[in-house]
Amino acid sequence: MSTARQRVLLVDDEAPARERLRRLLLELGDIEVVGEAANGSDAVRLAGELKPDVCLLDVRMPGMDGLEAARHMALLPTPPAVVFTTAYDNYAIEAFDTQAIGYLLKPVRAEKLQATLQRAARLAGSQLAAIAHVDAARADREPAGRTHVAARLGEQLRLIPISDVYYFSADQKYTTVRHRHGTELIEDSLRALEEEFATRFVRVHRNALVNIGYLAAVERDTEGQHHVLLRELDERLTVSRRLAGELRERLLR
Repeated sequence: MSTARQRVLLVDDEAPARERLRRLLLELGDIEVVGEAANGSDAVRLAGELKPDVCLLDVRMPGMDGLEAARHMALLPTPPAVVFTTAYDNYAIEAFDTQAIGYLLKPVRAEKLQATLQRAARLAGSQLAAIAHVDAARADREPAGRTHVAARLGEQLRLIPISDVYYFSADQKYTTVRHRHGTELIEDSLRALEEEFATRFVRVHRNALVNIGYLAAVERDTEGQHHVLLRELDERLTVSRRLAGELRERLLR
């Protein structure tokens, strides 16, 4: 009786590193490489589309690194088992803080790779889901300065660059992200976002955070209500009286 082949996604910004891993996996047998990615954003997208069993994920990549990509993958309905690969052992503690099931130093040795994949194969789907939920909760408590936020779209994730976000606004359970290409709902709380992006966003109201880079002006209407104007956006956001003065000072810096 044959067993199902283990489906693996390879992620590394260096093509030779991906090729070496592919050769090692081919030699191990009963493994199918379902896709490859050279950056974190593509890795998250492919993890959602291809639903691999395991993701061999390089830690140090330009743009979105492997640590952030793993945190986004944890939000998927069927997250892969993440195994980090890197030439730098100083990432070990942070890597395991994302609840990865393995950590392999480059150059990756065949016996270490095999042992790690065997461990991944023994984990049931419920165990992987539990790992992901622990990771998502920890990401809320301990923000890591992400380059993107993730919005759920069915079983997929849409990654939104922080640099494209005009503002975050809270509405009961969810937070709305208004960005350069539209509007999405995310599950991050406004308080967690404020702590994580304190150097890039400023609170204008108890229900809204604005990207400092898009601040244009603070105006007051005939009724005395303050509003903030944003570059590139034909919208006015209400500003609390208490915060209006602070915003004006920031614009003058």
